[in-house]
Amino acid sequence: MMGEPQLPEMVAPGETGITFLGHSSFLLQIGGRNVLVDPVFSTRLIVLRRQRRPGVLVPDLPPIDLVLVTHAHMDHLDKNSLRRVIRATRRLRGTVPEVVVPHGVEDLVEWMGFSRVHGLGWWDELEVADLRVTMTPCQHWGARMFRDMHRGYGGYVIAAARATGQSVYHSGDTAYFPGFAQVGERLRPDVALLPIGAYFPDTYRSVHTSPEEALRGFVECGAKWMVPMHFGTFRLGREPMEEPVQRLEAEAGRLGVAPQVRVLKEGETMRLSPAGGGSQV
Repeated sequence: MMGEPQLPEMVAPGETGITFLGHSSFLLQIGGRNVLVDPVFSTRLIVLRRQRRPGVLVPDLPPIDLVLVTHAHMDHLDKNSLRRVIRATRRLRGTVPEVVVPHGVEDLVEWMGFSRVHGLGWWDELEVADLRVTMTPCQHWGARMFRDMHRGYGGYVIAAARATGQSVYHSGDTAYFPGFAQVGERLRPDVALLPIGAYFPDTYRSVHTSPEEALRGFVECGAKWMVPMHFGTFRLGREPMEEPVQRLEAEAGRLGVAPQVRVLKEGETMRLSPAGGGSQV
């Protein structure tokens, strides 16, 4: 397995930190809080085998205030990883995180021991842990198994509730759709975390963006920075593992937005100042 876990880079007060953990998993330091999005640390997910190690190991995480889950698919909602995060935070601080999930997913996490479970629908807004969380639409599906199609799915825009700073848009899994522009118009995110893998064969693009489509979504949502995700960790599509980043960089160069696209290695942190500057550490 490739990649070496690192200790997380902790940002200064007032800064926003975006640490790529692999696949669609991120540690966000925002508004003085520590947030995990779609945390998956397991080596195996039923038939899927991890190809690259997580960027940060669970025992090395800071205490987590909030966990966001975009949908119930096993490469986004990993029960073993969630239980480990709860235990690790309890050991460090004596408390446990809250969790936000789409409507219809609450039953999958309510027994784990989170301090509180919040269910949201598209465009619902919640103030939790001094953060403002808005669930955003996407074009995907949310079933855990084959028939439980009642489960919701979506993305999130996360910002500090009462302080100036950066806002982060995690789209969840999605195909290209008009919702990127709608997110930009309504929520104006500063950073967009967008998926670029599992697009071949072309039928997969009904629920996943190609690198070129993800870049189009970035431009339409109006964010200052794009960080790609959903590539290189699990073999989900039939494209070569290295191809998504190559195609993304080529298209970013063609469109003249290459300086705004930050491809983070596992464990690498992008730091943003309140004024909106970004630096890769």
